[in-house]
Amino acid sequence: MTASSALADRLGLPSGARAVILNADDFGMCHAANAAISGLLLRERIDSATVMVPCAWSPEALAFAAAHPDLDVGVHLVLTSEWRRYRWRPLTGASTLVDADGFFPADVATVEQRASEADVAAEIAAQLQTALDAGVDVTHLDNHMGSVYGLLTGRDFLRAVFELAARQGLPFRLPREMEGADADPMLQAKLTEAAAVADAFGVEIVDRLWTHPFELRGEGTADEESYEQVRDGFLAVLRAVPPGVTEIYLHPMADGEELRAAVDFAAAKRGYELRLLDDPLVQQTIAEEGLVRVGWRALRELQRGDTR
Repeated sequence: MTASSALADRLGLPSGARAVILNADDFGMCHAANAAISGLLLRERIDSATVMVPCAWSPEALAFAAAHPDLDVGVHLVLTSEWRRYRWRPLTGASTLVDADGFFPADVATVEQRASEADVAAEIAAQLQTALDAGVDVTHLDNHMGSVYGLLTGRDFLRAVFELAARQGLPFRLPREMEGADADPMLQAKLTEAAAVADAFGVEIVDRLWTHPFELRGEGTADEESYEQVRDGFLAVLRAVPPGVTEIYLHPMADGEELRAAVDFAAAKRGYELRLLDDPLVQQTIAEEGLVRVGWRALRELQRGDTR
């Protein structure tokens, strides 16, 4: 049994199943995100979403999640605040987690270099507890901008995440493996080491984590990528999914005045991602490829069955 099939087997999926979790990140970032993601969840176009608890519009997202406990909603653990005009602060106010203006740093490298492990542990626990206190039946944890993985300097905060996830019986978004000929062997070694720690804590993780380009190619130029090109690229991602469990994460939002006032770039791309998730060609491709859609709740049940 290979590592890539072990999770699918334990979930009771058919041999060789190509399972996907379609997850929407950044729920609660703004109303444009909430309007898009709540609708996608209700229409069953996505399997799960994760809330950015420190953001100004998170109360709306948390209230929606609490009112729909059958939907898979997790917490998008936040240690960065990347936009210039719209920013957010840590719930704990910890000094090692803020920049000179009192907000989370804009970049991951600063977090890896300056944040104390104790402050990170307290902050992510506070973010999860806020969601739980709001009545959300939290299904899983993941991380905004990869700030806990140690990808830039090698200094990670995964132990704090695993301790929290194990304590609360929640799976966490960490891929076991890289894919393709261009996979970085050093990154794969780090993932293998991190996966072993997750296993030791009894925290369920996925086989792989995929998305498509965050930005719109050629944005603002005559060569700007069209919706059809974005959609075709996403269809290619779906067709390439191998056996095992793959999370594919997107950032669907309603492209309009609010979103364009908040973000510095990629508003159009986020609007395209909302559109493509409702596109009949996407639904057709999922069906034609025989992809099995699963949710994080299934991983949570598996984890809690092992540990509780």
